Amino acid sequence: MTTLGEALIHLLEAHGVDTVFGIPGVHTVELYRGLARSKIRHVTPRHEQGAGFMADGYARASGKPGVAFVITGPGLTNTLTAMGQARADSVPMLVISGVNATDTLGKGLGHLHELPDQRGMMAKVALSSRRIDKADELPGALADAFALFASARPGPVHIEIPTDVMVVPADGLSPKFANAAPPAPDGALIAKAAALAAKATRPVIFAGGGTRAAEAALKRLAEALDAPVVLTTNARGLLHAHPLAVPASPSFKSVRKMVEEADLAIAVGTELGPTDYDMYGDDGFRLPENFVRIDIDAEQLARHPTTVAVQADARAGLDALLAALAGKTLQADGAGRAAAARTAARAELSPAMQAQLDAVETIRDTLPGAIIVGDSTQPVYAGNLCYDHDRPGGWFNAATGFGALGYGPPAAIGAALAVPDATVVCLTGDGGFQFSLPELAAAVEADARVIFVVWNNSGYREIETSMRDVGVEPVGVSPAPPDFAKIAEAYGIPAERLAARSGLPDALRRARAAKKPYLIEIAVD
Repeated sequence: MTTLGEALIHLLEAHGVDTVFGIPGVHTVELYRGLARSKIRHVTPRHEQGAGFMADGYARASGKPGVAFVITGPGLTNTLTAMGQARADSVPMLVISGVNATDTLGKGLGHLHELPDQRGMMAKVALSSRRIDKADELPGALADAFALFASARPGPVHIEIPTDVMVVPADGLSPKFANAAPPAPDGALIAKAAALAAKATRPVIFAGGGTRAAEAALKRLAEALDAPVVLTTNARGLLHAHPLAVPASPSFKSVRKMVEEADLAIAVGTELGPTDYDMYGDDGFRLPENFVRIDIDAEQLARHPTTVAVQADARAGLDALLAALAGKTLQADGAGRAAAARTAARAELSPAMQAQLDAVETIRDTLPGAIIVGDSTQPVYAGNLCYDHDRPGGWFNAATGFGALGYGPPAAIGAALAVPDATVVCLTGDGGFQFSLPELAAAVEADARVIFVVWNNSGYREIETSMRDVGVEPVGVSPAPPDFAKIAEAYGIPAERLAARSGLPDALRRARAAKKPYLIEIAVD
């Protein structure tokens, strides 16, 4: 007899899942039946939040959904923060959890790990939350989840299986596939957008995280329109060193000036959120009168007034717009406008922030093509403001959107396992690192060759600065950091501490040569 727990593993394999992140418990034992005999690799984090962040990093680096197995109750609530980050950044994540036996649900009888309404809680964060009550419901539930990932704005999906349902017979279950596709761009709307573009004399393009798989189409359209391309945080790495690229936040006055002088803005795959467009909270971002949006999400398109709103996948929408232009090209001084915005944006950074940006660029230049996974720390803030990465999809962090601290280390582990041939760097601060420090053990156990770069300024320096700026005497912003090198060595990870940033290039080269997890701590005055 094949149980539903065993069938789950076979069905996941059929959907191309090769890795799951999870911590087994008494409520998920039956989900693990057959896992050891499958081709799926199981990675054990040290906390369920780490499982979610690893799944997130795996998804961003691989382009495939990240999958997490967690227990009911505390296991799932621990994963909720990671799901919030995935929802904010449109990351495909499948969370499969247990739940108590069917006849106990909602009765408040005090069972282990009991929640009043687990699905109700998850429905507030997940794109969907579904309970499997019968064995034959599982193939359809998985098909629906993977169809959503493929055809709509992705995010976290939750499936729960009661402990009594995990063990029911499930012989003969076959996988289902929905063959879903993103909505095709509306030809009439594309024609309107093309007409606006053909008349523009100073167009500009905004590229968000939704364009990460559409670099070639984005480049062709930008060159046809001679339009500067402002890259949000999640689009960094696209158009590296291209004369039309503006890898700088539209929160900068210089970038906003370029936008205000434009007669057309085209936004592709971006939610226009304030953590990209209004980092300083001054409500100073203004769009030109003619505004075209291309986005896969109809709800997202309805949130801002537009001249033309096209629901489509970024690549399909860009290709359609380019085709509608029928070979027309503009001369709009795009390179000059982009260069002026880039130069002026960098000049807006404070000397301290420029020094932090130098550290990020040192990592890029020493380790070309690396994936840099960030946490909420000062060099990452600087990079999000103004930084040109050299690998599409190779710069991501949790310092925008939901803003979960402790994201970097586990997400970097997930990325390293997704793309084992890539050099993966985790750039984290001493405060954020302590949120997920035990995941060093998971890196060693899984042979995730992450280079952990710890920016140690002995506290939450950014928060301390924010307090001082508004006249609040700093409290609670100086958590004493441990000896990170000793902790790393206790896990069997080589480590070194730098007293000056000048030693970073050589340390990075030693770390890459080690071909194993490695820790570099930078002491910051």
